[in-house]
Amino acid sequence: MAIEQLNIEGKRSGLGFVAHKATLVSALSRALADRLMLMDLTIGRKGFLGYLKALGGSNVVKVTPSGNASGVRVTDKKLIKIACGANTSYIADGEWIKDGEGKGKATPLTFCEVRVSPNNTVKPNIGSLELAEALNRVLPFTAKDDNRPVLSCVNFVAKEGKLTLVSADGFRLAVVTLEYDETQGQALISREDLSGISNALRRAKRARISFEPSGNSLDRINLILDTELIRYKWTSVNGSYPDWQKLIPTEFNTFAHFDAVEAIKAIRSLKVLAFSKSYPIDLSLDNGYVVMANSDNKGQTAIPADIEGKPVKVRVDGGYLAQALKACGGMVDLKLTNAYSPMLFAVDGYQLVVMPMLTKEAEAEIKRDREAKQAETTTTEQAEPEVTEVVAEAEVTAETEAKPKRSRKRDKVAVA
Repeated sequence: MAIEQLNIEGKRSGLGFVAHKATLVSALSRALADRLMLMDLTIGRKGFLGYLKALGGSNVVKVTPSGNASGVRVTDKKLIKIACGANTSYIADGEWIKDGEGKGKATPLTFCEVRVSPNNTVKPNIGSLELAEALNRVLPFTAKDDNRPVLSCVNFVAKEGKLTLVSADGFRLAVVTLEYDETQGQALISREDLSGISNALRRAKRARISFEPSGNSLDRINLILDTELIRYKWTSVNGSYPDWQKLIPTEFNTFAHFDAVEAIKAIRSLKVLAFSKSYPIDLSLDNGYVVMANSDNKGQTAIPADIEGKPVKVRVDGGYLAQALKACGGMVDLKLTNAYSPMLFAVDGYQLVVMPMLTKEAEAEIKRDREAKQAETTTTEQAEPEVTEVVAEAEVTAETEAKPKRSRKRDKVAVA
């Protein structure tokens, strides 16, 4: 669960406070919670934000607690008094909060709290725009399946001067690495809690990431994101994240460098020819072009590319391919081993592993590679009998790890 604290620069006034209206409006507009805890009241954040925007006459707002005042309807609810220029109003506890009765859904039980202090200094240790972009590159690839709570999280890992964000959904694995010169830490944060944070970060001037123990427990960790107006705090989800480093391929036979934006346009033209949301696309890399074609040969288009290595053809889910290219943006590097091994998209500290779809041609290639390995093992056994058992064991292990699971659509990145 996320806990938000709005840090407003202002002056205390008795039990209330005085602050710039623009500062309060800016903080409220960046908050993600639906309920606002203001003094000892809980009111709807969006409703209060709309009210402040509508106020005129002054840029200074004074908020103080108030009982029933002259001219105010009698109520047993607690009140706060809002004074802004010539405007004076009284807001009751529970204002702008729906209970779910009648029309409309109940206001979600998410909370943020206003705290006022003379100043709020945030020493940044990470770029707010860089962090916003990093989140946008990993959030789309978290699992949406509630049965796999760990994979529905973003894994934050701070180590050796780097902050790494990792996400996976079983078919794809996304990794972003940012500069981060702070203490080590690790936390799993739910995708739902992180929803909307990217937009808030784009408006922030400073950002700071830190890790701290959750309460008295040393096993659970809080991830804290401080900006100049809001502190976001998330408690790490229980569970162990898969060993994702082993899932990133390191040896390749083919390399391509091309424009992701032009490739996305090409995919859109092929999608129109498909009859369903699932539209496989065949990628062929050869002769200076990445050729994209519908699997049923209804259409094809070619993107100029710098290509090195062996010609290769691979089939990939069109939606997955479009998402991958959108996350990369600009010029992207695509690295391939063969028709059935994981594909790696890479750009500026960002890596995205995507499993291709298994075709008859890919199955035939798997069979040929297996036979070649067996023949190589046999040759090694005859030439070097003293190390037969070690070599054979290594080959069998490598074959087992490399062999993909069979699927009519696509193989999984083994992170479940």
